[in-house]
Order: sequence, then structure tokens, then C-alpha cells
Amino acid sequence: MILSLNLEQDSYDIVVERGVLQKSGELLDLDRKVLVVTDDGVPANYAKTILSQCQEGMLVTLPAGESTKNFDSFRMLLSKMLEASFTRKDCVVAVGGGVVGDLSGFAAACYMRGIDFYNIPTTLLSQVDSSIGGKTAIDLDGVKNIVGAFYQPKKVLIDPDTLKTLDKRQFSAGMAEVIKMALTSNANLFALIRDGKDIEADLEEIIVSALQIKKDVVEQDPKENGLRKILNFGHTIGHAIESLEDGRLLHGECVALGMLPMCEESVRKELLPLLKKFDLPTTYDKDKQQLMPLILHDKKMQKDSLSVIYVPQIGQYEIRNIQPEEMEMLL
Repeated sequence: MILSLNLEQDSYDIVVERGVLQKSGELLDLDRKVLVVTDDGVPANYAKTILSQCQEGMLVTLPAGESTKNFDSFRMLLSKMLEASFTRKDCVVAVGGGVVGDLSGFAAACYMRGIDFYNIPTTLLSQVDSSIGGKTAIDLDGVKNIVGAFYQPKKVLIDPDTLKTLDKRQFSAGMAEVIKMALTSNANLFALIRDGKDIEADLEEIIVSALQIKKDVVEQDPKENGLRKILNFGHTIGHAIESLEDGRLLHGECVALGMLPMCEESVRKELLPLLKKFDLPTTYDKDKQQLMPLILHDKKMQKDSLSVIYVPQIGQYEIRNIQPEEMEMLL
């Protein structure tokens, strides 16, 4: 399955196919210097498979985890390219989850004002969400994704077979992002996830359906000026929880928690058992006064109000501007 994301000169294909890692040499332009970036939480053979198909490849393996997405790692990737005399004709390939993709994409965006970037996501969360859309970033002073750029990849390769090595918790964290998109945009996808007896059998359909939602949104709003805000459902609170937890909860787990206050009671009644089906958290015991300062640092804060996505019924959404005191009540 090939989905084409149409952004005029920044358009690119998203290839979803089992075993596509073995075809990367055919599908990507690797006949040049290639910086392959992965982390030590990703099976080493995935990056090595890509490296074996490069004309002149260099491999960088970073420590796994959100804490890697920092200025030191960013600088290190730039230094590696500089030391190897990379030019504007060379490229970066990310092989891993969202941390690797965000960091590598930002380094590619900044080196010599932008070189080619390919994304090969190996977690469910990155396959359905962060691998497309061009959002690249690093964290600063405990605030997620506060320094970054919109920089589209040249192509994205998604191999569902890589999910066979993903642990259950990481898989569930990815499902939180799929559920997020289904809640705002596709009631049928929500029903498929809720009623499906064999997630593995439905996996390609689930991935493609989620990608189709994100593709349609990004095409209409590539730089998050309006409609693309719907992809942030659950993230305003979720990012605050993630910052407070400092790695103890995964991104998708934080998004799961962040969705619950931002929907009608009738939606919440259907959402809760679905989150529990995937062992995602449904309660959080920190004081809301600890969360509020982090929520108010969110990029979606405008003047005195927060722009948030609210789900009145499954498959529909509203963009609401709420005051900080309203957010406290929702929490």
C-alpha cells in the first residue's frame, strides 16, 4: 500500500508493506553518504539491514528514551556529519521510534540548511503518528518539542513486521494514538479497535486508516495553523503529564490520560474500557496544581486562553478556547 502525501514541492510517499526494510535500497536513494540513526532499544538488525544497502553508510546508535532528545544528541549528529564531510547531496535515515525520528529529522533540517531525510519508524506510535507530517524537534528544560522545525521527509517506509519485536507496553502506547485519531475523525476505526478479536490480523488496516486521517489533516494544514490541531487531542494534558513523569510513563500512556478529561461523559464511558483493553492508564494521582504550570507552557497557549480539542461524540471534534480555570475544572 502506498499513500501519497500531497504538499506541492514537499510531497512524498508513505509505503506500508511487510518486509519493506529489505527493499530500502530500491525505494530510497542510498547511493551517497548516509547517516543511519537508531537507538539501543531498537533491534540492531533493522538499522544494519538499511546500512547494508547504503553506498557509504555511517551508523549512530543513541540511548533509548525521551531524555536522548536533547541539544547534546542534536549537536553530536551534526558533528558526525561535519566530520564525515556530508554535503547537501547526502542524507539522514531514522530507524526507530518517535525520539529517533524527531531528533534525526531536526538534525537533517538544520545541517547545511537542510539535507534529505528518510523516516523508517519501527514502533506503532511512530508508524501511525510522528513519522509523517514533518514535525521535528528536541526538548528543552523539561518542555517537550519546544525547539524544532517543520521539515518533511523525502519518503517514509513502514514495515508492520517490525512490530513483532515491540513489547506489549510500547504497542499499547501506539494504540493510544490510533484511538486518539479514531475518536476525533473515524467512528468506524474506533469500532474496529473496540470490537476486533485479533489486532494482529487487523493491524495493516488499522495503520493505514490512522495514516489516512493524519495525511488528510496534514495536507490541509501542514504547519498547524488550524485544522491540524485535532491531532493534538489529549496532548495538552498529556504533554504536561509526560514532563512531570520524566520518562516513567510513555508518550502514548500520557496521551491516554490526557484524552479522558477532554470528551463528553458518553464518550468517556466507551473510551475507558478500550483503554483498559490495552492496559493503558485511566487514573492519575498527581495534584492538578503540579500540572497547570506545565499545561500553561504548552505551545497551544494563546494570550489568556488554551486552544484544545474536545470530543462531543465518537468521530467528531470541536476546537475550544478555554481559560486556565476551566482547564483546572476539567482536570
